Amino acid sequence: MRIAVLAVQGSFLEHRQKVETLGAQCVELRQRGDLETPFDGLILPGGESTVQGKLLRELGMFEALKDRILQGMPVLATCAGLILLAGKLSNDGSVYFGTLPVTVRRNAYGRQLGSFHIVGELKGVGQVPMTFIRAPYIEDAGEGVEILAQTEGKITAVRYGRQYGMSFHPELDEDLRIHQLFLRECGMDAQGK
Repeated sequence: MRIAVLAVQGSFLEHRQKVETLGAQCVELRQRGDLETPFDGLILPGGESTVQGKLLRELGMFEALKDRILQGMPVLATCAGLILLAGKLSNDGSVYFGTLPVTVRRNAYGRQLGSFHIVGELKGVGQVPMTFIRAPYIEDAGEGVEILAQTEGKITAVRYGRQYGMSFHPELDEDLRIHQLFLRECGMDAQGK
């Protein structure tokens, strides 16, 4: 099992550590040539979505990754990654991959000082730690989108097909269950294969 982590900017190292702790291999996507290494799933990390989107295009990875997502490759997108997947941003005219039929509000909880940490319910997993840093939230979920978590009445985690979008940063907490869930989606069994 090999998972690709977009590694042009953001919290990619923390995701890599989680994936490797759980027994999967990891490949960091830094340039177009990295896409030649086979992988079973993709992680789009937190960070700066504008920078990530710009670099994806400049480095020639954007279309190839979008095609893989559209073909059903499992994706775990956290914070900025959620913005990259969103079909629409309510407070920004940009659209990146646009593969997830949701409307997202960027920086919905304010600036860095608006960051917070809670323990909340994630459908199918249970109570998990959730760290929000300049986080977006989902204002509207389209047809076929399953709501996995809500925080203060706002949608903060969804699933659509094999795409998982989360407003928070599971890579920054000790809990491994969200990454385990994602690796199972990618086909990893209980023995880590």
